[in-house]
Amino acid sequence: MTIIFVRKAIDATTNSVSSFLLSVNFSCQRYRIYQQIRLMTSTNRILTLENMNPNLIAMEYAVRGPLVIRASDIEKELEMGIKKSFNNVIKANIGDAHAMGQKPISFIRQVLACVSDPSLVNSEKYPSDVKQRAELLLSGCSGNSIGSYSHSSGIEVIRKHVAEYITRRDGGIPSDPQHILLSSGASESIRHILKLFIDDRKRKKGVMISIPQYPLYSASIVEFGLGLVGYYLDESNNWALNIDELEKAYRESLSEFNTQVLCVINPGNPTGQVLPRDNVEEIIKFAYKNKLFLMADEVSY
Repeated sequence: MTIIFVRKAIDATTNSVSSFLLSVNFSCQRYRIYQQIRLMTSTNRILTLENMNPNLIAMEYAVRGPLVIRASDIEKELEMGIKKSFNNVIKANIGDAHAMGQKPISFIRQVLACVSDPSLVNSEKYPSDVKQRAELLLSGCSGNSIGSYSHSSGIEVIRKHVAEYITRRDGGIPSDPQHILLSSGASESIRHILKLFIDDRKRKKGVMISIPQYPLYSASIVEFGLGLVGYYLDESNNWALNIDELEKAYRESLSEFNTQVLCVINPGNPTGQVLPRDNVEEIIKFAYKNKLFLMADEVSY
């Protein structure tokens, strides 16, 4: 097509021919560049499934897996009017209480509203305890604004409140707010801690985690190139954590991994059991004996 275009242009004036040839020449250069880019991207892309981080491909996050994707597809089909033997989809893959109709705690929502819009503190619509809490939180923020940057460990006044709660919970054993780090959700905290054990040595560091467990653990362990060491909870005994099972899982893992971490979820997720005190003491002794980093996931405690 380009050649025909040039031949037609020759019948015109000399200037026209020159301009057409210049245009065609420029188009040819662009075409060659395009072809080179196309060849490069089709045969040697910078990032492909073949050369990307293999851990991301290997990881599985069941909470967001194929069943959830299929459930979302079914919801869309229902919205489109496609007839089913049911009218709605109930998603039980995560504890999404509000999505299931649970009403939020009004105090928390009202405090959030007041710190987001401080003028509401002067409103008669909000209770005095809500206003007091909002003013206290704002006083701990630079410029009395939640839009300002906070300390890397989190807003200090909130860390003090957390420390006070832990001290009360643990029967008076003092908790230091300087040893507390806040995060935007438990998942972020879990991932931050697991990242501490990433290294590039050939022998992977093993992470002991209960089976069943919240899928974030198994997905993150694989993503970070760590070794997954599963220990089974005793379903016949209310999902108890058996020390003999811990010993067995740890011992067998040493042939493959340098196991350094023991994750204990209490209350269990998704099993819901609460470990008795004597069981907790056994776990601590086991971790101490084997020089394991003890990671206590007590998000629901």
